[in-house]
Amino acid sequence: MPTTPSAQFSLTIRVEIADRPGMLGRVATAIGDAGGTIGAVDLVAVEDGRTVRDITAICSDQSEWDGITAAIAGVDGTRVLDTTDRTFQMHIGGKIEQHNKFPLKTRDDLSMAYTPGVARVCEAIREDPDKAFQYTIKRNTVAVVSDGSAVLGLGDIGPAAAMPVMEGKAVLFKEFAGVDAFPICLDTQDPDEIVSIVKALAPTFGGINLEDISAPRCFEIEDRLSAELDIPVFHDDQHGTAVVTLAALINAAKLTGRRLEEMRVLVTGLGAAGVAVTKILQSAGITDIVGCDSRGAVHVDRADYLDGTMNPIKRWYAETTNPDRRDGRPGDVIDGMDLFVGVSGARVMPATALARMAPDPIVFAMANPNPEVSPEEAAPYVRIMATGRSDYPNQINNVLCFPGIFRGALDVRAQRVTEEMKMAAARAIAEIVPDDELREDYIIPSVFNRDVAPAVAAAVERAARAVGETHVVENSVGYAPNELHVAAG
Repeated sequence: MPTTPSAQFSLTIRVEIADRPGMLGRVATAIGDAGGTIGAVDLVAVEDGRTVRDITAICSDQSEWDGITAAIAGVDGTRVLDTTDRTFQMHIGGKIEQHNKFPLKTRDDLSMAYTPGVARVCEAIREDPDKAFQYTIKRNTVAVVSDGSAVLGLGDIGPAAAMPVMEGKAVLFKEFAGVDAFPICLDTQDPDEIVSIVKALAPTFGGINLEDISAPRCFEIEDRLSAELDIPVFHDDQHGTAVVTLAALINAAKLTGRRLEEMRVLVTGLGAAGVAVTKILQSAGITDIVGCDSRGAVHVDRADYLDGTMNPIKRWYAETTNPDRRDGRPGDVIDGMDLFVGVSGARVMPATALARMAPDPIVFAMANPNPEVSPEEAAPYVRIMATGRSDYPNQINNVLCFPGIFRGALDVRAQRVTEEMKMAAARAIAEIVPDDELREDYIIPSVFNRDVAPAVAAAVERAARAVGETHVVENSVGYAPNELHVAAG
């Protein structure tokens, strides 16, 4: 469980307090003694010798809330009137809504936005379907598609329960890159049905962001959609994680004086993220990689490889990694490793095993909410530590990647997200941190650094143009589909 206060467990408590000197301090002390950290204190009302205040208490876990409210109620002269879970409050009615770009105030406005004027635009698109990118939301809209089968650390919770995450993804797209995104949660886990549905939806969107679809189905779904659609398809759990991991590693390698090509890497968790991280590390030149799943290290001498029961993705993994055929649990095969990448589950790596890594070891323990090894326990053994959590330094977070990736892809009408575009994105993220500012607790920019998404978008655009992965063409009225112009006549 989390050991530090987190905004996700913040509670607003409406308290009636006797209007006497020192009362607010006594309430604050009671909250602190019960384990809460006080955030905002807002005065709501003053009446009849009493004040009503909304006090925000930030906790380490929801289990602390009853103790905090009881402690407040135990202060003579106070009464708890109400409590509000601030996280749930943010989600009331969903986190996104549709806004019109133009007001409809007159008959003229209506005649252009809708009938009869809209018919002229429809006919123009019928004659030249490419104009949909200029005259509809397609030019700047991404579908965030999930079946709810592998949501965060929650697992297979279904499409309805997955919606808050997909809405959150849409919020991030808009906030960091100005990309409009819409969550689509599908009540099916059949790959054929998912592919069919997304293909049918594709005319509305300029890109498809696949999200929280379990492995190994996610690989097939992405591959098929990428092959059959003419808009970019990007499975963020795979490639977003991989891109940001590589960005962090580029800077960690600089700081520790390593060359990527000479590094030895252990990866735990061979689902979507683990496989994609491995592939991008291979693209970066790393050849000595060992991957562990729930049964231990994967290699071509393992029983399930030899008897043919290993799934195709892991068979590929066995054939392209672990050249020395190391065998055993993660803690058994970590000797001499330069980098440990965890995309598996809580506490799978004993902290003491990290002592057997190469000098100046690098540990990226990215399981959420609880990493493979806690930073506190790892501290005596590692040089550089990164996690997926926002309450520790070096957060490896996909939001550094996917908004800029899609911004760049949409702006040049890329039809795919290529390996070159992903590598360019990773380098762009790494370069946000100047060499003279690199340090053990700063190898990756903050998710709130507003320079990241534009830098990633620009790098992706350049890479797309370099490999010919663009589709920006002059149309019949003489302007590029992704540029804003006013057409005369």
